[in-house]
Amino acid sequence: MSHKATVWAIQQRGLKPATKIVLWFLCDRHNPDFGCFPTQARLADDAEMSISALNDHLAKLEALRLIHRVRVHDPRTHKRQATRYILGFEDGFPQEPTPETGHGFSGTEKEQDPDPTPDSGDGAISRFPVKPSPDFAQSHLRNPETNLVREPLNKPVKEEEGAQARAAISDLFFGEVLLALGLDFTALPGWWQGWPPRLHVQRWRDELGLTEAEIIAAAEASRQEHPEPPDGPKALNRAMQRAAQRKTEDAGRKRRKPKAVPAPAAKPITDLPAFYAKIVNADGYLPVSAISNTMRDAMLGRGLVTAERLRERGIR
Repeated sequence: MSHKATVWAIQQRGLKPATKIVLWFLCDRHNPDFGCFPTQARLADDAEMSISALNDHLAKLEALRLIHRVRVHDPRTHKRQATRYILGFEDGFPQEPTPETGHGFSGTEKEQDPDPTPDSGDGAISRFPVKPSPDFAQSHLRNPETNLVREPLNKPVKEEEGAQARAAISDLFFGEVLLALGLDFTALPGWWQGWPPRLHVQRWRDELGLTEAEIIAAAEASRQEHPEPPDGPKALNRAMQRAAQRKTEDAGRKRRKPKAVPAPAAKPITDLPAFYAKIVNADGYLPVSAISNTMRDAMLGRGLVTAERLRERGIR
């Protein structure tokens, strides 16, 4: 890993997110002493895309003169060897074509074709060897995807990329995630550096529907289960998926819970003489002090009770 190369990749502006991811992982594989020789399979796995899509982004980077690919073949077997990627900040990067020669490879490596053409004595115009690999006759062609059926996009690519850019996670939140995982800020491992891990954490929020607090809680729970910090955000995918599933199940249970029916409100007593007359005419306990003289006269005046019944109940 070259810190200078990854910083240079982050500083490049105007690239689409997927193209910039390819450039960043390419720089992450750069060795300051020996150069950059990653295989397409390795780059495709790092960037989580097909080899076909990877080649598209590599072609864009080369057209923008951010990288230069030097393809080398074994002169004896004609098999293609590891491609060297020269990055734009390196001293050996080819200059713009000169008006005199039309070439821009002065002072840089240029692939030598072991089989020149009989007419011009130069190599193939396409800069590929004349003879294809004896094992893979179509090795010069881009490898197509093995799955020819493409799933339709849920939303246009530009709209999706714009939404990701607008809703990027904050430095404070990403720092809280690192703290919950027990990572040392002064010595972060390579898989937690740069912006790719931030984009991965952002997917937990945007694709799984987790809030920042729920992501931090899941990270803390994972830390309690595993004493060592995870090797990159990919190692936490299962924990975040389980947290999202629990959230969905809890929401479903809350929706199914029946609402409590409130008890009917007690009706206020509006006819006190009738209320007390009912008590007097009944056989239950009745304190003598419960019936005032005014209430006694009201009950007698309305004929609700008799004087004899009042005497029986001890009310004079």
